[in-house]
Amino acid sequence: MNFTRADFPEGFLFGAATAAYQIEGHGFGGAGPTHWDSFSKGPGNVVRGEDGAVACDHYHRYEADLDLLQAGGFDAYRFSTSWARVMPDGRTVNPEGLDFYDRLVDATLERGLKPFQTLYHWELPSALADRGGWANRDTALAFADFSEVISARIGDRVASTATINEPWCVAWLSHYLGHHAPGLRDIRAAARAMHHILLAHGLAVERLRGMGRKELGIVLNFERALPASEKAADVRAADLQDQIYNRWFLEAIAHGRYPEGALEGLAPHMPQGWQDDMRLIAQPIDWVGVNYYTRSLIAAAPETPWPSLTAVEGPLPKTQMGWEIYPEGLHHFLLRARDALGLPVHVTENGMAWADRLEDGRVADAERQGFVADHLAAARRAIADGVDLRSFFYWSLLDNYEWAFGYEKRFGLVHVDFETLERTPKASYHALKSAITR
Repeated sequence: MNFTRADFPEGFLFGAATAAYQIEGHGFGGAGPTHWDSFSKGPGNVVRGEDGAVACDHYHRYEADLDLLQAGGFDAYRFSTSWARVMPDGRTVNPEGLDFYDRLVDATLERGLKPFQTLYHWELPSALADRGGWANRDTALAFADFSEVISARIGDRVASTATINEPWCVAWLSHYLGHHAPGLRDIRAAARAMHHILLAHGLAVERLRGMGRKELGIVLNFERALPASEKAADVRAADLQDQIYNRWFLEAIAHGRYPEGALEGLAPHMPQGWQDDMRLIAQPIDWVGVNYYTRSLIAAAPETPWPSLTAVEGPLPKTQMGWEIYPEGLHHFLLRARDALGLPVHVTENGMAWADRLEDGRVADAERQGFVADHLAAARRAIADGVDLRSFFYWSLLDNYEWAFGYEKRFGLVHVDFETLERTPKASYHALKSAITR
């Protein structure tokens, strides 16, 4: 790769990220059912109907997985703590779940790695989904309780805590587009989820501040929305996509407001009195996480319901997900996050899926090496432009359960054979190790 650690500021952290449901194996340790377990049973929802019952069996193999991080020369590990493992019904504590995360954090620290905790990465307990999930305000209140319980056990040892991972996916992708659990296509549920997920963030920050916790933030996913043509209708459609996908969450946290174009379509469906929550949502945080993968080309679709837009296929090379490779978008959003909040920024996810093949004990993935190098170059440009960028976390450490795509799409630096669960570091793992250890 075309960089070394010396190309980044002193103290810059290189890490890899995972998520609980995607790697741990949710059939172990007293974890309760989640809305992903039931969603995966619906016809056509998930490739081959696969779920996270076993996943990568990280629950039993976490020490070996952490050894891979240590051996790779990484500085930090970003992981999430499953709400349904800690509180199987969303409210009652499971001691086994707390004990697992206690062991995980201690093992991370023992290897000289900084633990970066994410409170919520999508595994909503089924008992709360039964009551409306994120469309129900009570879920945000229950989340604050979960935040306090897990922080009381491990919060004194983690380097930072993110409240929510990718609220757009939790809300819009899952409640309006229907691609993720709970699989709804309901604008009323989507509008409420778009607000309640941010309320959950605000309540959790308030609760953790009361416990004396520091280094609190949120992880937002961004996707560059560009017009498919120079037509005025396409330009307007791309701007509206940007408001729904990117600006809704960033402006709420930074300024306590929602963008006007997105609000015009969602306001009729918002919960009563939502305006009263905005000050809580916009309370100070310490950093912001940027998850970035791709861009989209947006065209007007006036024959469809609001927001009356659609994504069209672009000309750039694509990953296994069909996502265009567009490193310039990372630079764009690092600057946007800086300008909106004036805070330190972390690249909390960036990576690519590829149809990797294990041959003769090796995985050659030159495409991933190029992807990482190009996006780290974009990150360096952002640093040169004044962004206080503190870290870069590759997604993901392991090939894992990729939600609606099951085990088909491989993002990992480490190949996982899902029959034997054997781990094999890919060429990209070795290349990244060489770059950050020299």
